[in-house]
Amino acid sequence: MIRFDTVSKIYKGNFPALENINLEIKEGEFVSIIGPSGAGKSTFLKLIYAEEMPTEGEVYFEDMPTSGINRKKLPFYRRNIGTIFQDFKLLPRKTAFENVAFALEVASVPLAEIQEDVPQILEIVGLGDKMEKYPYQLSIGEQQRVSLARALIHRPKVIVADEPTGNLDPTSSWEIVKLLLKINKLGTTIILASHDKYVVDKINKRVIVIENGKITGDYEQGKYKLV
Repeated sequence: MIRFDTVSKIYKGNFPALENINLEIKEGEFVSIIGPSGAGKSTFLKLIYAEEMPTEGEVYFEDMPTSGINRKKLPFYRRNIGTIFQDFKLLPRKTAFENVAFALEVASVPLAEIQEDVPQILEIVGLGDKMEKYPYQLSIGEQQRVSLARALIHRPKVIVADEPTGNLDPTSSWEIVKLLLKINKLGTTIILASHDKYVVDKINKRVIVIENGKITGDYEQGKYKLV
């Protein structure tokens, strides 16, 4: 589904964020990306959802190079990829329902479809009874679940999660991860960047290690235990 072909990303000032990355992520995989802060994890994810473009090499999504995507068509491409971030990025003056619905409204989805789909997605993430709550009325873990619901609303092929448990307590962290595992079982590819060794170890799926912009390890399920 996703392929990096000799990819490097160099930022201004000749700063190499990623160097010579070659890997494939298959449809339906759950892949954890680990490494220290500044290792290149976020840049790796940004290249997948085309917020950044490679300096060298190509990133392919279903055999289509992201470098060939017309800028006007980027929103359509990104509907294939749901994104979750550490800081949630919720709109504070909108309810949980409205935050999720907004992602459909900007895509000109009919109102009847929004009213049908949004409650279903919020039910999946365990917030069916809190649709009318504003972010400040929700716990931190519940806010992240709203963020997850928003990422799911277009029924994407891939979920990209950049440190989604970074602001959460251990219990809330594991609740989010369990939801990601559930979504993965339904066939969605999950790519999780995390520094939480306990969570990644407990997931027990494929682990890719990035250090200083390079892949230093790629371990199959059950082959790598973090210590």
